[in-house]
Amino acid sequence: MTSAEQKELDQFMQGLKKRNPHETEFQQAVYEVATSVMPWYLQHDEYRKAQILERVTEPDRIITFRVTWQTDEEEIRANRAWRVQFNHALGPYKGGLRFHPSVTQSVLKFLGFEQIFKNSLTGLPMGGAKGGSNFNPKGKSQNEIMRFCQSMMIELHRHIGEDIDVPAGDIGVGAREVSYLFGQYMRLENRWSGVLTGKGLSFGGSAVRKEATGWGCVYFCDDMLKHHGDSLEGKRVAVSGSGNVALYAAQKLIQIGAKVVTLSDSNGFIYIKDGLTEERWEAIRALKEDHRGRLSEFKSIDAEFHGGERPWNVPCDVAMPCATQNELGEPGAKALVKNGVMAVCEGANMPTTIDAIKIFRENHVLHAPGKASNAGGVAVSGLEQSQNAMRISWPAEEVDQRLQHIMKNIHQRCIDEGTIGINRVDYIDGSNIGGFKKVAEAMLAYGAV
Repeated sequence: MTSAEQKELDQFMQGLKKRNPHETEFQQAVYEVATSVMPWYLQHDEYRKAQILERVTEPDRIITFRVTWQTDEEEIRANRAWRVQFNHALGPYKGGLRFHPSVTQSVLKFLGFEQIFKNSLTGLPMGGAKGGSNFNPKGKSQNEIMRFCQSMMIELHRHIGEDIDVPAGDIGVGAREVSYLFGQYMRLENRWSGVLTGKGLSFGGSAVRKEATGWGCVYFCDDMLKHHGDSLEGKRVAVSGSGNVALYAAQKLIQIGAKVVTLSDSNGFIYIKDGLTEERWEAIRALKEDHRGRLSEFKSIDAEFHGGERPWNVPCDVAMPCATQNELGEPGAKALVKNGVMAVCEGANMPTTIDAIKIFRENHVLHAPGKASNAGGVAVSGLEQSQNAMRISWPAEEVDQRLQHIMKNIHQRCIDEGTIGINRVDYIDGSNIGGFKKVAEAMLAYGAV
């Protein structure tokens, strides 16, 4: 970046921080995108004059509301909830709902902002949004979770619709929570519509939805390595997390012949030197999904549990951070580089800090950002919308083929916009520029709206 481009970037970020004080996660997400697109943006006066960059970083609207619910002991509780409808230039707002104590407006703005460009890269007609609440479903009974979801939908239903805004699940919002939300939506609206994705297969859900983010991340990573003359087969892969994304990334990695050497949760990580087997994977899946247990409870002679640590010191060829934002910082990046990591493929949203990204770039580590590599989940959500609109249901094989095709197209988009020299690709720049261009073109065409 030239000094003039850096000056423009600094001025832009100064204004953004002034308008969005204390929202550090949102500022970080914008900085990453703006750093990539600024050189291209400054060469196109039509976009500058229309202030596309300033406009795309300002949400269309943020809805904030109280959710009041009752515990099993008949005590009243109140939580705060949000829906950030960020940009619908390409289609109806689309993005998940997150239930977690760490949810704030800043977190949801960063997630909604990322969602704009992730959805753009899929090629499907979807805008960007995100929502959720600081409600913590852990430790709550089924009835308490149901009452919370029903209370939340009393307000949320006013702002969503199949052609307006289509929420989905995210951290803390799985099939159970989506089902409660959808049931209440039908009761309030007196109609069935595909207004939520991630539904059960018996009532409008799509095959492969649960697996899509993890599988898509593996498909993208394999395409990335193959483009550079290698593949995932036989590679040692350190995966963080043990939710949907991590579990099904691990499943697909095992299927294609990679060695999954770690999984983690908030208590620590397990290390399996020779790689997870399908039987061990199924035991962990049952522990986490069926019993909502901790990895420290997993007992196996070939698995070591490391409490209070993250898995980035483990020797590996590929790292897949699949847990949460900013989980992979400078110390972890240095450890991975020291151990010879060749690629980092993000399954979570913005799991890598700016300092860690710098280290990977300096050491020429292939690095796929989440807006490209974890787009499989929202891609299959988009396919679920299509199936609902047509009142049909595709078999799992067809959905999986469509998912692979979408991930290949995203990878190609990154190559088209991020190739440096003969055979080097900056996947962060490629995904940011590729996603931004399409949204900017649509916004420019609409005029001053």
